[in-house]
Amino acid sequence: MPIFGAMTYPRLLRPLLAASLSAALLAATPAAALDQPEAASGIAEKKLVTARHEMVVAAHPLAAQAGLAMLEKGGSAIDAGIAVQLVLNLVEPQSSGIGGGAFLLYWDAGNKKLAGFDGRETAPMKAGPDLFLDETGKPLKFEDAVASGKSIGTPGVIAAMWLAHQRYGKLPWKDLFQPAIDIAEQGFPVSGRLNTLLANDGPARFTDAARSYFFDEDGKPWPAGHTLKNPAFAETLKTIAEDGPEAFYAGELAEQMANAAQDDPRSPGFLTIEDLASYKAMERKPACAAYRGNEVCGAGLPSSGGITVGQIMGLLRPFDLGKKPFAMPPMQIIADAERLAFADRGKYLADSDFVDVPVKGLLSTEYLRKRRDLITPDTRLPKAEPGTPPGTRQGFFGKDATRERHGTSHISIVDRDGNALSMTTSIEQGFGAKTMVGGFLLNNQLTDFSFLPEDEDSTPIANRVEAGKRPRSSMDPTIVFSGEDGTDRKLRYVLGSPGGPGIILFVAKTLIAMIDWHLDPQAAVSLPNFGAVGNTVMLEEGPELDALATELEALGYKVKRSALTSGLHVIAVTPKGLEGGADPRRDGVALGN
Repeated sequence: MPIFGAMTYPRLLRPLLAASLSAALLAATPAAALDQPEAASGIAEKKLVTARHEMVVAAHPLAAQAGLAMLEKGGSAIDAGIAVQLVLNLVEPQSSGIGGGAFLLYWDAGNKKLAGFDGRETAPMKAGPDLFLDETGKPLKFEDAVASGKSIGTPGVIAAMWLAHQRYGKLPWKDLFQPAIDIAEQGFPVSGRLNTLLANDGPARFTDAARSYFFDEDGKPWPAGHTLKNPAFAETLKTIAEDGPEAFYAGELAEQMANAAQDDPRSPGFLTIEDLASYKAMERKPACAAYRGNEVCGAGLPSSGGITVGQIMGLLRPFDLGKKPFAMPPMQIIADAERLAFADRGKYLADSDFVDVPVKGLLSTEYLRKRRDLITPDTRLPKAEPGTPPGTRQGFFGKDATRERHGTSHISIVDRDGNALSMTTSIEQGFGAKTMVGGFLLNNQLTDFSFLPEDEDSTPIANRVEAGKRPRSSMDPTIVFSGEDGTDRKLRYVLGSPGGPGIILFVAKTLIAMIDWHLDPQAAVSLPNFGAVGNTVMLEEGPELDALATELEALGYKVKRSALTSGLHVIAVTPKGLEGGADPRRDGVALGN
């Protein structure tokens, strides 16, 4: 009997599932800060999890168990990650899936090699700078652009997982699909979080296939605990399991995806079977930065995550951030460092295959020193403007006009050989383009481009739409090593989060909490979220940050309180074994042996 059937979940998971369902039934209001895509759905206290040999931290108990099962069979961290992703497509469909994109970092412990994989979506070859402009040249309303065929980019998750598996997989490709196939056929209980998010969205913007899957005949979302089956997705997975990525990027499934985009009744898009057939995942160099005796490595372009977090860490290096959270002036210093890094991010970072991005300049010691001189303890930086890093191509980078939201998930895994996977995966907005084919949702990642191709001075915007280009991302799968020079790397942390541009702030918070404030992974993840962009400091709701809000306002900052719905998943490697933390704001768990 399959262990992942609807009524035969492993005994270990039954209390985890019950806790996940009950926590997510708490009252929720949509998160407002940073244009986050997914509403809050309650807080569930979680405890630090320890293991001796291997660990998976993922956004749903069933997904984590699928990954752990692969590790127990002798699989590598990438084998486990693929199984996790495929199950997440079912149990957390609002956030990620094979209709979306991903960035992966993989630590090959035996060869001491860190590899980065780019499975970011690409713009169709028929898309141009006017993709999201109306007939008068004005940008479309964001929600109208999201729920349309125009927003659908060429998916990259399958290609990226295949490429990483070819390099580092141990188990047969098709074996990794079986847990998700079993769950799709036999069903799974709808979580309270999924029910809450569907109720917030409502059925109106979903296409017919998606609407009939997620809602009943009266237009109400399936209630928490309802057994939801997805036979169409089971058939899709069986085909890809047997025939490899060609079954996704060519043939009947590719035609269905292209037709869904081009024939979208809300607004037709441009995805073609030629776009799908020509898609390639890329191996990319991670972006690494030194921080207090550690090497912090994140995703490289077209993700802005690794570079921006690297800048934040570089700006903070000489400052004493204290021994505990939320003290002043360290919090003001962190805020100004983030504001400066985000100012550079908005102007310079985009797909480096299309834009001459000054990456080395942005992370150079001399440039960061000059930027750091703008930060004065106990004094607010009046305005955070982008700098001029070495290697900048003058007159090319206009003022950014990008709006970003990510319906995203993060997976952290360490296997018994010490290999590690950090994978952030997304369909962008919650439920993506709200278009379903083959039992899975298609992304709306093209809305991560700037809707305007030029600024008010007619200067091209780096992140403008171009055919074949990958939109800038905030995803930042992160792996941290002890030692700053990268010569004798020893694995220390594996982490990442969903949350749109907030990903960068959430990852930075967690790194500071663990490295500066010496918190364990669960305490660091559970710590209230904070961060700053522009002239605004975002603080998570709750009394713990009330005093900090008052102090920051007294310095002249605009303070915004809201539910900052991260989904941080962290593994720490310690002398005693592995420690795992899962975000209390979502349904994730840490499981290990």
